[in-house]
Amino acid sequence: MNSPHRIHTADLRLQMSNFWSGDLGLTLVTISLAALIFIIYPLQVAGLPGRFFFDLIMLVLMISGALTVRQGRLTTVFMIVIVVMGAVVLWFSWFTSTLFTHKLASFFSVVTSLLYVRIVLHIMFRSGQVTWSRLQGGVCAYLLIGLAWASAYELIELFYSHSFHFVSPPADMNQLTSKLVYFSFATLTTVGFGDVTPLHPAARSLAIGEAIVGQLLPAILIATLVSMALQPHSKS
Repeated sequence: MNSPHRIHTADLRLQMSNFWSGDLGLTLVTISLAALIFIIYPLQVAGLPGRFFFDLIMLVLMISGALTVRQGRLTTVFMIVIVVMGAVVLWFSWFTSTLFTHKLASFFSVVTSLLYVRIVLHIMFRSGQVTWSRLQGGVCAYLLIGLAWASAYELIELFYSHSFHFVSPPADMNQLTSKLVYFSFATLTTVGFGDVTPLHPAARSLAIGEAIVGQLLPAILIATLVSMALQPHSKS
């Protein structure tokens, strides 16, 4: 006979599965990422608040997603622990402005962003019809890759000062984060305005890698979605 705790856990998992099987889950992720990338990061240098709020939304959504995707229990627990630790370290670094905490926060930002990509891709490529939700998943994965690379650039700059040349040097961590997020997406889309230039060999290697991923990832995602859309027809 099932215990009430097991029944409650099963109901919770079913509710989360239904939440992610529709468009709402990835829509909220898309909105949160768009707000962070296009509003919060560019304007946080002017003191615009709101990053904590959207980071918290992303944390809750990704924990929910991790509990929904099909994977081992140990893997799920590990992912949840890492993303929670990453959020705590990031928020702690805002109040203790030391070089070590900023390095640690940047490292965890890279790891958690990549874990977020993994969760989104798991949800995106689950079995079922190709819907608008899956297209949003591709957009989310693309944006998260850009954020992961921005954190990696930030980590290099913190370890090796002047790894990047800025037309207007950042005055603090908020400005550094904002400028490197901007540089990351300019590189990911191969726009390359030239007002931020990688100088350190590690920074240049990362920039080359991001430019290649920026070209290949959309093509791979689109090809996979087209293959999934055509699969039922090929069987009939």
